[in-house]
Amino acid sequence: MPMIAAAPPLPDDLDAPPHWVEGGGIEVLPRIFEDPITLAVLRRPLSSDLLAGAMAQIRPERPLSFSWRGAPGEALRADLLKALHAPGISSSLVEDIATLAEAMAFLFDSDSVGLRLRVLDAPMCPRFHCDNLPVRLVTTYLGPASEWLPEAAVNRAGLGAPRPDKPPIVREPSAIRRLEAGDVALFKGSGWIGNETRGQVHRSPAGDTGQPRLLLTIDPG
Repeated sequence: MPMIAAAPPLPDDLDAPPHWVEGGGIEVLPRIFEDPITLAVLRRPLSSDLLAGAMAQIRPERPLSFSWRGAPGEALRADLLKALHAPGISSSLVEDIATLAEAMAFLFDSDSVGLRLRVLDAPMCPRFHCDNLPVRLVTTYLGPASEWLPEAAVNRAGLGAPRPDKPPIVREPSAIRRLEAGDVALFKGSGWIGNETRGQVHRSPAGDTGQPRLLLTIDPG
């Protein structure tokens, strides 16, 4: 397992108890149920087979956009194989998506999940925001991954639809953090009971990177 570089510390005036956890074992994900935690990140490398399947989805002439809802299992695997480009080399990608969907359903005791797999060539949500739902799994297979803010670096008065009178959302730009391709992140939203004012603030990677992204999101229920 490769070493994971430590995130830079926040400036002294923004120092606060962490509300996020990250690690290289699956046991990190259930910690999203802890009241203070709004972000749980499983750090993981991607195998060469999985990367090959992900790269096969990047076809500018046929942008991939796959949406699915139901009980995860063989039906999801079959529909993925029908929808993906180059299914012959995408079996590892299919299995990874299906496994994450099954884990999401199990973790949140849900009979079904909503899933989207998309190739993006521009930021989908370039403004910092929090999701108005209980929780969402996010993983980026290719390209730059999602950015997020520690709570101490957020000015929540700036969230929501932009207006000239709103203050900047980011208190300290150096505090912005980014996930890595392969990371599996659970973002707790404002729809989580008891977390209505503390939804994890995040956004699509900023700037025109020129790199397409292969992004998977999964919602329980």
